[in-house]
Amino acid sequence: MAYSEPPTADRESMQVDAAPRKPRILLAASGSVAAIKFANLCHCFSEWAEIRAVATNASLHFIDRASLPKDVILYTDEDEWSSWKKIGDSVLHIELRRWADIMVIAPLSANTLGKIAGGLCDNLLTCIVRAWDYNRPLFVAPAMNTFMWNNPFTERHLITIDELGISLIPPVTKRLACGDYGNGAMAEPSLIYSSVRLFQESKAQPGSSDVQLV
Repeated sequence: MAYSEPPTADRESMQVDAAPRKPRILLAASGSVAAIKFANLCHCFSEWAEIRAVATNASLHFIDRASLPKDVILYTDEDEWSSWKKIGDSVLHIELRRWADIMVIAPLSANTLGKIAGGLCDNLLTCIVRAWDYNRPLFVAPAMNTFMWNNPFTERHLITIDELGISLIPPVTKRLACGDYGNGAMAEPSLIYSSVRLFQESKAQPGSSDVQLV
């Protein structure tokens, strides 16, 4: 039997279906002054990935919603509670966990770090982390005062989240929002973006090994 090519429209459909989709990145902000850079972070990721965003109530004090990319949906604790009315309704933190390929928390405040390390889940962000599938990457970029960063509790909490498989994008040394100079400032959005993208693209390479973040 002679082979005949499928109609042009079918070939085009097959090519579209075979095209890889963009990574799905869930960006989250907790209550740190560094959340003023959250819109910038979203813009860094927006052309490379599909983005959904999550903000704690405390972080909303610093986030300029009008500066977020137009197609980015920002979810808050209010959405978590208002979206569920009865048995059978979808649960937002589960739906977001299912949707995302990667989660990035930037900034990660000292308070939210402590909650995650302790297994607490009293808002949308921490519920997503508690329900997270750790076969998928989860990155955190801490932001806090130098003395908070150097506090013994922080070291314990970092050890705990490392054991969970959470990847740390370390803070940097600079003049902090409080006026102190020292370590604890969130890494720049461009560095967070490049770290996550490098990790994701290295995983897509056949025979590649995991990228270690330091």
